[in-house]
Amino acid sequence: MSQATALTRRDASAADAVEAEAGAKQYLTFTLNAQLFAVGILNIKEIIEYHQLTEIPLMPAFIHGVINLRGAVVPVIDLSARFGAKPTAIGRRTCIVIVEMHHRVDGADIQQDIGILVDSVNEVLEIPADEIEPAPAFGATIRADFIFGMGKVAGRFVIILDLDRVLSIDEMGQIAALSHDEKG
Repeated sequence: MSQATALTRRDASAADAVEAEAGAKQYLTFTLNAQLFAVGILNIKEIIEYHQLTEIPLMPAFIHGVINLRGAVVPVIDLSARFGAKPTAIGRRTCIVIVEMHHRVDGADIQQDIGILVDSVNEVLEIPADEIEPAPAFGATIRADFIFGMGKVAGRFVIILDLDRVLSIDEMGQIAALSHDEKG
């Protein structure tokens, strides 16, 4: 990817109506440690080329650093490290996928952009709801609660992530606090 590539966000209500009618949902697929993963496209703001990040001291290994995205500070999570594997080896196809997350703080809805570091972005696929199996109870290389389901695409499985679990602000904050206490 030689330039930053932006994905066009669709109107959420129109997308919901189309998905309900078609029984399928669109997912951005990407590779991480030679495995194929997917996230719902409605969470995606854009995909950018990897560039140097600013490291933050006393953070857990999965918080790779922060980037300046048009004046906003965006934390970047290394999904490989978040899943308990070795940190992502930066290569020429390494990308940062910017996702928009919503959470509640003191009764107020807060929007937070978070970058996720991936080995490479593949394509956008439409996966019908009847082609998504429940998350396996065992045998996965990541925590079962991180998996929304297993999508069947062209004879192979795609691990569909539950971004609300993977990027839980509360859980990552607790891990960061523990990491800080151990290092401090």
